[in-house]
Amino acid sequence: MQQYIDFVTSNPILSLAWVGLVVAIIASFVKQKTAGYTVVVPNEATVLVNRENGVFIDIRSRDEYRQGHIAGALHILPSQIKEQNITDLEKYKSAPIIVVCKTGQTGQESANLLSKAGFENVNLLKDGLISWNEANLPLVRSKGKK
Repeated sequence: MQQYIDFVTSNPILSLAWVGLVVAIIASFVKQKTAGYTVVVPNEATVLVNRENGVFIDIRSRDEYRQGHIAGALHILPSQIKEQNITDLEKYKSAPIIVVCKTGQTGQESANLLSKAGFENVNLLKDGLISWNEANLPLVRSKGKK
């Protein structure tokens, strides 16, 4: 025990950094467990869509969506979700919804908002479209302007 006390007193910055990392990891686990959504990998997401009539919600910008999106994905902006302007999604209240963004980070807020809006089965694609591409799954490219 004395070794730990000596280490902490002689390396206070390193000790604080270590404590900060431990707190951040614990907070991350708690946040993930208390979130209103489930994180899924691409294979799980395709099972939700194919077997349980789920739907992909792509929240990237219109240009990113046109460059390539998952087949059948609905394009809804995060601002629409924040403003509760999601009447297009009402018919999917009990169906699995998979929120897709570019990296999996920006979709967290939208997934939580959808869960709070009463959607029963909200999921977030882990690592977003990056993981979809890494799994060599197909994308649809829009041909012209909408």
